[in-house]
Amino acid sequence: MKKFVVLYMGPKAAQEQMLESSPEAAQEGMKAWLQWADRAGDGVVDMGNPLIAGKEVSATGVSEISSTNHIGGYGIIQADDMEGAQALLDGHPHLMMPGGSIRVYESLDMPGM
Repeated sequence: MKKFVVLYMGPKAAQEQMLESSPEAAQEGMKAWLQWADRAGDGVVDMGNPLIAGKEVSATGVSEISSTNHIGGYGIIQADDMEGAQALLDGHPHLMMPGGSIRVYESLDMPGM
């Protein structure tokens, strides 16, 4: 099985979305995520977590990340190939969020690591 990193993209930062959500809406959202994880089964390696504000670190220093398309969270899934990874994300609750999308990257195994 290959591993894939998924990045949950959205028009608002996860922290901002959480502050705007009522406790009831948050509970319903969590229920949808757990139902998806149950359907995905062993395909879920790490459910991941929401991400809060970050910084960009480069050889020239540290800067703010300015974007209107925020990385709101991450997860790790496993599948035989990219098509299998995409199939696991079918009906994912993040996609119900207006402007939400999911980026999927295959993790490359490094020899000797």
